[in-house]
Amino acid sequence: MVALALGPVLTVTPAAQAAGRTAAAAAYPGPGVVTGDIGVHDPAVVRRPGGGYLLAHTGDNIALKTSADRTAWRNAGVVFPDGAPWTTSYTGGSRTLWAPDISYHNGKYYLYYSASTFGSNTSAIFLATSTTGASGSWTNEGLVISTNSSSTYNAIDPNLVVDDQGRWWLSFGSFWTGIKLIRLDPATGKRLDSTVRGIAQRPGSTAIEAPYIYKHGGYYYLWASFDACCRGAASTYRIMVGRSASVTGPYVDRNGVAMTSGGGTQVLAGHGSVHGPGHQAVFGDVDGDILVYHYYADNGTALLGINKIGYDAAGWPFVY
Repeated sequence: MVALALGPVLTVTPAAQAAGRTAAAAAYPGPGVVTGDIGVHDPAVVRRPGGGYLLAHTGDNIALKTSADRTAWRNAGVVFPDGAPWTTSYTGGSRTLWAPDISYHNGKYYLYYSASTFGSNTSAIFLATSTTGASGSWTNEGLVISTNSSSTYNAIDPNLVVDDQGRWWLSFGSFWTGIKLIRLDPATGKRLDSTVRGIAQRPGSTAIEAPYIYKHGGYYYLWASFDACCRGAASTYRIMVGRSASVTGPYVDRNGVAMTSGGGTQVLAGHGSVHGPGHQAVFGDVDGDILVYHYYADNGTALLGINKIGYDAAGWPFVY
């Protein structure tokens, strides 16, 4: 079993949360203890088939980190050490690529990632694959979906989910009209049809992004980040969730409010010296479901956060 060293839990125990109580922001747990190279933004983690973990995050040419135990992390180079010139028409020439989603299927790693500039929806999501996950081993599989200034949504923040029927889906979206879902071809990892489904939106406040769909029990849980990222310690990012019996929705929160109508149940928000936790990802491990995210320290540095996920008697997640 892989142990996760946890920071202090303030006031509210997992048992209390499991009874259905909602923790006040001041009572959220601290991130689990992590060491080494933990400066990250928009992290996603996959458990490697041979053991250990591979993390991808926003950075020049997509940054990689590895860990043997989910606690100590080290730099593992970048996905594209020779650059990614096919993305520069979306990035304005910048090498920084955003919000990678990493998973392992059919004997290889799949990496969906974003190319854009801040505040723009002239954006694109691309796919790369690798049999090892090592720096420089990745094959560019090309464009999956793009948007432009006349689009009503934004092609960034991708996340692949495979449903119980073996169908592949990609959720994505940031601001504008919210979170979208498209069908993918499992044979290629690319788009299967032209349908774009809306699965979450905040009318009156467009600040929703970073979707992550994860199946637990009888539900697909749609995790998302609300409010303002990327402002250092002034960030107001917070992690929200809704759920549905179907991968295509409708997703609703604990109170039954549809996520397409602004619904979402808060799971983690800023507290103490943890500012703006968000851009979350979820993965299953030998000791349960794990939440990874970034947050900002008091000095504005973006750091890796890891917590375990529990589920209360009604099936709603909480972190501990």
